Amino acid sequence: MPEGHTIHRLAADHRDRFAGRPVRVSSPQGKFSGSAALLDGRVLGGVDAHGKHLFLGFESTGWVHIHLGLFGKLGFGTAPAPPPTDTVRLRLLTEEHHADLRGPTTCALITDAEKQAIHDRLGPDPLRRDEDGERAWLRISRSRITVAALLLDQKVVAGVGNVYRAEVLFRHGIDPYRPGRDLTRREWDAIWTDLGELMREGVRNNRIDTVRPAHLPEAMGRPPRVDDHGGEVYVYRRARQACHICGTEIRTADLSSRNLFWCPGCQSR
Repeated sequence: MPEGHTIHRLAADHRDRFAGRPVRVSSPQGKFSGSAALLDGRVLGGVDAHGKHLFLGFESTGWVHIHLGLFGKLGFGTAPAPPPTDTVRLRLLTEEHHADLRGPTTCALITDAEKQAIHDRLGPDPLRRDEDGERAWLRISRSRITVAALLLDQKVVAGVGNVYRAEVLFRHGIDPYRPGRDLTRREWDAIWTDLGELMREGVRNNRIDTVRPAHLPEAMGRPPRVDDHGGEVYVYRRARQACHICGTEIRTADLSSRNLFWCPGCQSR
């Protein structure tokens, strides 16, 4: 499932290509055809992202709420667009650009009030300028649940997925099984700040890189990572490999129905 930086990148891509312009809207697949007919020809007036949720605002009509889920894909191209396949749930089209949405968990036309309800149930997003992590701290500091599980709970922190969860805990030497209430405020503030910086870098580069300059392959004389998930990482999907820092074997276990990765040497209790 795409993590929050991908959704914010997609928001920026829509803003650059479609915002402020009348947009042709269609649903070749047919599942969104009724709403597409209401939106067709209207101006895309706003784009918003919160965690893993993308919102496309059409003047006087509402918001298209998109959640990609595990299988959703959003692709962009220039115009004229090729004939759409019957898997395209939503197509946006102008004289210069087109965007095709396939396989999302959610693609629905919602009202302002429904959009606000989604924001209200989500935790703070490190990429949103109106958030400072305080709401997350109030929940984490009272919780007996592990910090690793809390970071994946979108009601606690929105947009963090399995990669950022594993990597930010490693970067701060936090045992993933520590209860949230055992974190200090200083530790949480450092994690929140780091998440914002890492995820903003992810938006810029459209991939996740978490390794500090001193630990990059060229600095350490080690081979670069070869993985379809992209950038350099410390522990994610590196189970049974040696830690870049201490040499301890990276461990993995199931936590909150996701694979957790950590270094017992660098992240000891």
